[in-house]
Amino acid sequence: MEEQFGVRLEKLKKLSALGVAPYPYRFEGAQRFAAIIAAHKEKSAEDLKQADVDVRCAGRILSIRSMGKSVFMHLSVGEDKLQVYIRKDEVPEKDFAVNNLLDIGDIIGVAGTVFKTHTNELSVLVKELTFLAKSFHPLPEKWHGLQDKELRFRQRYLDLIVNPDTKDIFRKRSRIIQSVRRFFHERGYVEVETPMMHPIPGGASARPFVTHHNALNIDLYLRVAPELYLKRLLVGGMEKVFEINRNFRNEGISLMHNPEFTMIEFYELYRDFNDYMDLSERLLMDLSRELLVDDTILWQDKRIVLAPPFQRVKFMEIIGEKSGLTTEQLWDESHVKEHIKKHFPEEPPPPTFGKMLELLFDAYVEKTLVDPTFVTYYPKAISPLSKASRLDERETERFELYVAGMEIANGFSELNDPLEQRKRFEEQVRDREQGDDEAQRIDNGFLQALEYGMAPAAGEGIGIDRLVMLLTGAASIKEVILFPLLRPRE
Repeated sequence: MEEQFGVRLEKLKKLSALGVAPYPYRFEGAQRFAAIIAAHKEKSAEDLKQADVDVRCAGRILSIRSMGKSVFMHLSVGEDKLQVYIRKDEVPEKDFAVNNLLDIGDIIGVAGTVFKTHTNELSVLVKELTFLAKSFHPLPEKWHGLQDKELRFRQRYLDLIVNPDTKDIFRKRSRIIQSVRRFFHERGYVEVETPMMHPIPGGASARPFVTHHNALNIDLYLRVAPELYLKRLLVGGMEKVFEINRNFRNEGISLMHNPEFTMIEFYELYRDFNDYMDLSERLLMDLSRELLVDDTILWQDKRIVLAPPFQRVKFMEIIGEKSGLTTEQLWDESHVKEHIKKHFPEEPPPPTFGKMLELLFDAYVEKTLVDPTFVTYYPKAISPLSKASRLDERETERFELYVAGMEIANGFSELNDPLEQRKRFEEQVRDREQGDDEAQRIDNGFLQALEYGMAPAAGEGIGIDRLVMLLTGAASIKEVILFPLLRPRE
């Protein structure tokens, strides 16, 4: 790499000696490769010769094939590439001298005439060549496929240069976010922004990142969820709100987890969790019809249909079905503790009953939920912000949507009784004292807002990153985040 850098640096010096501006400010009139290709790909060589069409375009050099007084190059912009042909007798002497100092990876602009080669490849016969930027490092040897995953994530710009599939994923991600935003705008939701630094971390059971504000001399926490601020807006009478937000959770990294991730959270007054399960089905149906064929995705050789209605199962019942335990046994903390000790001896003992139930769900149930499934009626012990179930006081009106073994969404009928909410927060504090460092804390500011009265409401969060994984078939969350968090190298 050092040798390549030196050789290319010398070429840059020679370009400067020719009077070439090594980093010009602009390139006038560049046309998109896609537009050039679409306009002329169906024309015959004779038609193009007769039309004598002039174009101007610019891109990165992906290949160079030199034959002395003539050179073929492939230029690339985004996912499109176009061949250019430089002949010594067709360009100014200085331009051909510049051509001799080019490397794969350099960026150039050309002006010329569209034609087709004898192999029928659409190309540009160059009349002018403009140097735009030098690449001091060679591209990966096989520019059509960078395979080192860690290098792809660490140097995403290389991944984008050489892997068309990567660019396609992030174009789809942009379309998905646009479509989600449009879905809620069309239904009258107001898009809002809430703080990313909180005096008290809340809205989700997660370990926060801590920072410090110098001027106020206070510690703050990066947002784990916007929920408690969005519900303040419901108290204020904003009937429908949503936020596409970045959240930060100080947790492990896996195929499904990145400490910094994107969600949409949305809330509506006078609705309950049943309404939001229906809304979730409509959202996924709209997205699948826009992005998929036949509402179907292929996930690790499994065909998954996203057309509603989705299956609905109860949390305790599905654990019982998969584990062999009865519902009565699952509600017995001592029985659950003994079951975990016997069947999961390698696991650290969960500090609370809620954590025990979560372990059983993760072990027995989660990966089996391949087809779209709403898991409903979560226990109060793990749902501190959810309204109690009308069917069983031990449970709440909460659901999580699972597809392809991944949690995609989490929603519930919102707990709007400030007295009950304080009691739930106090239970969370006791859970923290027992060793659950993800348990929530008492947020008196939020409780004060509830004390002014909040109408019945439903709320939900959907993980954008996992939604993109689902709709693009990406097996890792790192594939759908442009710059995932990685351990620094020396």
